Amino acid sequence: MGGHHLILGKVEDYLTGESLEDTHDERYRQKIARFLVECRGYTKEEILTRNPLSVSADSRKGQLWVDFLVTVDDRIGMVVKYAPGSLVTRHRSTLAISRLVTGYQIPVVVVTNGETADILDGKTGRLIASGFNGILIRKDLSQLMARSNDSPISSKRAELEARIVYAFEIEGSCPCDDTTCKIV
Repeated sequence: MGGHHLILGKVEDYLTGESLEDTHDERYRQKIARFLVECRGYTKEEILTRNPLSVSADSRKGQLWVDFLVTVDDRIGMVVKYAPGSLVTRHRSTLAISRLVTGYQIPVVVVTNGETADILDGKTGRLIASGFNGILIRKDLSQLMARSNDSPISSKRAELEARIVYAFEIEGSCPCDDTTCKIV
């Protein structure tokens, strides 16, 4: 048994074909992956799934999993973070994640609870669309990526963003959550 999740059996991962524990959260992740491919035009190969991210805040360290990194032309253009509950409470930590998973600012940040989504401008944090249909189709993300530069994140900014991720995603997680881990 893993954490506080009800295990319903096994499910085949839509993107990789791997066998995963079937939980309510995993069912939402599979729905999101299927939507990105079937409704938004990304290939399975362009969607990187279950990406580990290690962060630290002073002497405290932790690791979490970033659900989806969407690549276009071999560059990450969109991060998608799933979590149940309120979307607005996840905006800031997901923006911080978008500034840590690569050496540059990812232009599009998607926060979703599996039922709806908020799409944020990675640079400004401004809400640019709501709902799954607000998620950019592949052609639009490709055009956006062609116009964007890979502005590097300074080491000071990365340190501050890592603190935000640690506070929201690691320290603020449920003690029985097995999708994050505290490293002491």
